[in-house]
Amino acid sequence: MRSTWKLIGPVWAGIAAGILLGLFLKIIEHITSLGVYTLLLNVDYVPLLKELKLSELVEFALHLAISILLSIALAIFLKQKNSSRGRSLSWVSLVCLAVGLLLYPTTVLSDRTPELSDPAALLFWLAGHLLYGIALGWLLTESRGASA
Repeated sequence: MRSTWKLIGPVWAGIAAGILLGLFLKIIEHITSLGVYTLLLNVDYVPLLKELKLSELVEFALHLAISILLSIALAIFLKQKNSSRGRSLSWVSLVCLAVGLLLYPTTVLSDRTPELSDPAALLFWLAGHLLYGIALGWLLTESRGASA
C-alpha cells in the first residue's frame, strides 16, 4: 500500500488541489468579472494549442495535468529533503505562490485575460495560488505522516 501511494498520492493531491484552485478562481471571476479563471485556463500563448478551439473541459484537464506534474515533482523533492512537515508545507506553499507570480505575466499574451497592471486580479491570482499551495502541501505532507 505504501509503495502504491508514492505515485497515486501525488496524482490525487494534484487533482484535488488543482480543482480547488479552479473553483476558487471561477467563483472570483463570477463575482468580480476579473478574468482570473480565464487566465488559469488560457493557452493563447502555446504555439500548437492556440490554433485549436478547446472546450473549457479540455482546458481544465490541461490545467489538472500541469497540477499533477507539479505535485509529483514536489513530492519527489520533499522525499529527498526529508524536512519536517511544517517546513515542507511552507516550502510547497511558497513554490506554488512563486509559480503563480511567474505565470501572471502571461496575461499580456491574451486579450481575454486581466491587464498586467490590475492589482485586484493579481491579488486574487496570488491568493488562489497560495490556497493551492497550502492544499497541495497539506495533501503531500499528510501522506508522509507528521514526522516528515
